Amino acid sequence: MKNKIVVFDLLFYLALPYLIWKFGQEPLGDYYAILLSTAPGFVYTIVRFAVERQFNVTGMFIMVSLFVSTLVDILSGDAFTMLQNSVYVSAGFGLFILGTMIIKKPLALYFGADIAYLQGHKREDSLKLYRQKTILPAFYFITGIFALRGLVGAGLKYYLIGVYGVQGYDRILFFMKVNGWVFGALIAVGFIYSSLKIIEHLEKQKENDVPDPDESELVR
Repeated sequence: MKNKIVVFDLLFYLALPYLIWKFGQEPLGDYYAILLSTAPGFVYTIVRFAVERQFNVTGMFIMVSLFVSTLVDILSGDAFTMLQNSVYVSAGFGLFILGTMIIKKPLALYFGADIAYLQGHKREDSLKLYRQKTILPAFYFITGIFALRGLVGAGLKYYLIGVYGVQGYDRILFFMKVNGWVFGALIAVGFIYSSLKIIEHLEKQKENDVPDPDESELVR
């Protein structure tokens, strides 16, 4: 299943946008070619949202991100402005995620609870567990990576626009996708780290709940 998701991600987020840009640039013009190239990713994200039933904080964040990005793209008016505005949108989401850390409600905490819910655990119980002092720093770490992804992505895209311009949209698309893969891997490592901290906490909790064998003998 994971292999299929990777293939679909490559198809809808990279291959189809590239083909639409490449063959649509001349008949449609830069702006409409770039705008149309975002359609496969938009439709794919909506379908995945519905199929995976992500009607939660994670799903809402994805939908709001998608809506804002698409609205800004449509209102931009020309290709160069659209690329520039996408930089501001990315930076804006990065700052928003950073803000959730400042107000002590790291976004990754709720993402983790949504993942646990899909595995059959109550969100309230997961959130209570994740807020333990030995576990919570891991979710701040993951949230920080999410924030960096937005901010670094904005900086990288700004640089690439300056280097390649609108005509190099295909190269910008490729480098941004690679950037997404790098941060995706870091986020995965972050969640693995949080899982290890959760397991460690639960094992210690179980040890504390089980009476010492010597004490059991004394009670008898």
